[in-house]
Amino acid sequence: MNKTNALSAFAALSQETRLDTLVLLVKAGSDGVAAGDLARHLGIRHNLMSQHLNVLSQAGLIHSERQGRSIIYRVSFSALRGLSTFLLSECCQGLPEIVGGLEDSTLSLKGAP
Repeated sequence: MNKTNALSAFAALSQETRLDTLVLLVKAGSDGVAAGDLARHLGIRHNLMSQHLNVLSQAGLIHSERQGRSIIYRVSFSALRGLSTFLLSECCQGLPEIVGGLEDSTLSLKGAP
């Protein structure tokens, strides 16, 4: 991940509803969540949810797939790993006291590839 991609991702996550959406999608794992269900869970109008999902998608943090009449959204775990790696290696300059052992750690999230 480069600086431009990281800035786009951080900008997308700097809004409360979008951050809450990403957290829900991380928890859902590979099952994903339908756009309407996200809107209902967060208590926002469908058109606003669509705008937030578009921002997250443009930043590369989520992707969508049509299933029948629904659009299912899933988090891009590779993008999250890339963002974390960028932050810890570039911004923290790879300091061992900060990044030591991260390569050995694993995500214990449901459905995380």
